[in-house]
Amino acid sequence: MSHTLLHNVLIPFLKGAITVVALGLAAGILTWIERRLLGRLQIRKGPNRVGPQGFFQWIADTVKLVFKEDIVPSRAEKALHLLGPLLLFVPAVVVLGLVPWGPELTLFGVTTPLHAAADLNVGLLLILAVSTIGVYGIILSGWASNSKYPLLGGLRSAAQLISYEVPMGLAVVSAILMSGSLSMVEIIEAQRKAGVWFVFPGLIAFFLYFVSGVAETNRTPFDLPEAESELVGGFHTEYSGFRWAVFFMSEYGNMISVSAVATTLFFGGWLRPFPNVAWLSFLDVIPAFFWFAGKVFLFLLTYIWFRATFPRYRFDQLMALGWKTLIPISLGNLALVAIAVLWGAAGLKVLGAVLVLLVAAGFLAVWIRPARPRSSTTMASPNVEVRA
Repeated sequence: MSHTLLHNVLIPFLKGAITVVALGLAAGILTWIERRLLGRLQIRKGPNRVGPQGFFQWIADTVKLVFKEDIVPSRAEKALHLLGPLLLFVPAVVVLGLVPWGPELTLFGVTTPLHAAADLNVGLLLILAVSTIGVYGIILSGWASNSKYPLLGGLRSAAQLISYEVPMGLAVVSAILMSGSLSMVEIIEAQRKAGVWFVFPGLIAFFLYFVSGVAETNRTPFDLPEAESELVGGFHTEYSGFRWAVFFMSEYGNMISVSAVATTLFFGGWLRPFPNVAWLSFLDVIPAFFWFAGKVFLFLLTYIWFRATFPRYRFDQLMALGWKTLIPISLGNLALVAIAVLWGAAGLKVLGAVLVLLVAAGFLAVWIRPARPRSSTTMASPNVEVRA
């Protein structure tokens, strides 16, 4: 087999196929983990019938969805009704293909980078561009269903994406300023050279990015486009069977994408903790891929914790948080990071130390503050006469 055919056709095809299969498996297993954790957090059992600890429940659900009747409303725009789930699923797969999950890997005598696509010098810009296509899938799905609840869900999603795309983009620009590159691999290498993960000088940027990411993936507490109590199911109310399953996989794919990009930009990608500290070199025993996957998994657990902890925002509160709070903070943070970058690696370390100290002081102040006195409830006098 020629070198060109192997490296330009066969290996990229295999990587793309592995990415799609891995996304499907990860979405299924994550549903089981999420339902079990939610059960624990809400003091109930969760799925526990199919297989050990209910592990095979996601397989049973997959079989049910694949063989379930696919119902299309009679007045729906059928072509767009079909196109909507694909427009949401394909960007999630493409973004996962652009994220590097490890350094180069040698297998059966063939050396290849551990990501599906090439390391583009504008990889981060391409990820931002591709990830915004998903909202068209939601809007088209809502409009093509020819139903009021899906249409309202689609419009909500469009407004939500526009509102939170701005602070997310400004947070990403902070990481670009610190690394000086749009290449995902070079951003990781920049953190190795600086000797510090960018989450420390970019603590505010990471917070802005992750909150915006939760909003853009329509997860609790920002799941307004599919709010069951208000819109039945939102934009996918009129979907069933396999098409509904595609929406489901897309949601988990987008969660993994947001987590993987956050890991790359702020947590050193596949690097172990403190990669320049020599006495921690024993941590290199763990392969780089597992460091990356472990960090992504922690972010996914945070998503589940959010769902079990926080109530859903009202839509006006969601808009106010984005435009009145996150965008001004992101502009101020961008100026702060730009000033620190002018001083080089030393400036980033000083900024990281200052931010960590401020956060620690905030937690300490909350911890030691005196507790509020409990309001005493005055019992009604037993001599009060109550008349009907």
